[in-house]
Amino acid sequence: MAVNRYDDTRAWYAISTYSGYEDKVADSINQRVGGAEMKGKIFSALVPKEKQIEIKNGKRKVVDKKIFQGYVLVEMKLSDETWYIIRNTPGVTGFIGTGTQPTPVSEKEITKIKKRMGVEDPKFQVNYSVNEVVSITDGPFKGFDGTISEIDSVKGKLKVMVSMFGRETPVELDALQVKKI
Repeated sequence: MAVNRYDDTRAWYAISTYSGYEDKVADSINQRVGGAEMKGKIFSALVPKEKQIEIKNGKRKVVDKKIFQGYVLVEMKLSDETWYIIRNTPGVTGFIGTGTQPTPVSEKEITKIKKRMGVEDPKFQVNYSVNEVVSITDGPFKGFDGTISEIDSVKGKLKVMVSMFGRETPVELDALQVKKI
């Protein structure tokens, strides 16, 4: 039997995975947690995600985006046995740490991540100002440039004056449908 050179306290550890395999890895670890031999050794695996607003086909959607692409957090007591089980889970490329020793993620950092995950509705961030020139990136006016005439930061909407046929035409757009020039 190997000598346990690890700290036997319950902590969160970050593991790296192949990109796109985060959910599969977390599911695989969480299934093993249910097994009797892992009770009290590995507690849970978590893929940190947050809600973000995305524009698809001109429609606003709230989607879950991974906060850390290619990483999964695992709550466990680190030992030779648990290290081996996690390390040999399909899709896992290794533990994050110094040298060969996995380093626990601080409670402060875990609290920050969980707080970020717990935000229900994403907030609109309108980082534009009136009279700023922007380029329209989505919708029927894609490719046009215009000048912002009004901002509704509560709804995340902008009124942009677009020059068409020699006259300025007001167009209401989502803040995600434009970019700074």
